[in-house]
Amino acid sequence: MKKIALINDLSGFGKCSLTAAIPVISVLGIQACPLPTAILSAQTGFQSYFYDDYTDKMNRFTDEWEKMHIQFDGIYSGYLGSAAQMHNVLYFLEKFHTADTLYLADPVMGDNGERICIFTQELLNGMKELTRRASVITPNLTELCLLADADYEKLTDHCDAADYVQYIEDTARSLMKKAYGSQTVIVTGIIRRLPKQNYMGNLAVTPDSAYYLEMPYTGKNFSGTGDLTASVIAGSMIGGLGAEESLKKAVRFLRPAIEEASQNNIPGVHGIPFEKYLSLLL
Repeated sequence: MKKIALINDLSGFGKCSLTAAIPVISVLGIQACPLPTAILSAQTGFQSYFYDDYTDKMNRFTDEWEKMHIQFDGIYSGYLGSAAQMHNVLYFLEKFHTADTLYLADPVMGDNGERICIFTQELLNGMKELTRRASVITPNLTELCLLADADYEKLTDHCDAADYVQYIEDTARSLMKKAYGSQTVIVTGIIRRLPKQNYMGNLAVTPDSAYYLEMPYTGKNFSGTGDLTASVIAGSMIGGLGAEESLKKAVRFLRPAIEEASQNNIPGVHGIPFEKYLSLLL
């Protein structure tokens, strides 16, 4: 059975990070091997939560797995809370990242033009280094602009223009030139505001092509949707699908869960009822 190392936090509530990735990866027929960066009672969007930092324990996982002579078909890193954790991921990559390993980096740093509260230039520099090493990266539009040193406000000023997606593709391609190897960039959460309908889209940019897929935007944002998207893409590509087909599978899986959460007014911090739609991944 193929194996993927999942480097992310574990939150009891919020349906994000490892609690989102593990069931998705498992349904896709790949062994999920979690390496926790932190343990939380609930994701940080809740007003109160318990947080146990695992920074000092991460390398112990790496060292023990190295003793086991493990080989991974994939590595997926998500939210990282400090530059120290990024150094730990680099250490992990030194041990386990090979030419045959798909490394997906989800560069969690902000959304909707806003940066996360712990954002620093050091954090950005560390994330730039990780994403240069990745086979696939899954930034949202805010994170794409941060990584590419692009102006988010200037870019989104074109959101109602016919060539808006082309602007985003050009930005992604400028970022791909900085990668150490061939790279695919999948930009998530692209909002297009049109006179009669708003849309939420995702853009997959490979060295040879670009593919854009969108659905009506409900106007609501939910915890974990980015993690779920990245998980489907990672598992699908490790399973042999290309970027376009992997993105289609992710959207087909997420759309009914997002629509149900929106219709039932589920609070965004609680995430979407993805569990009942896991069969769509089979």
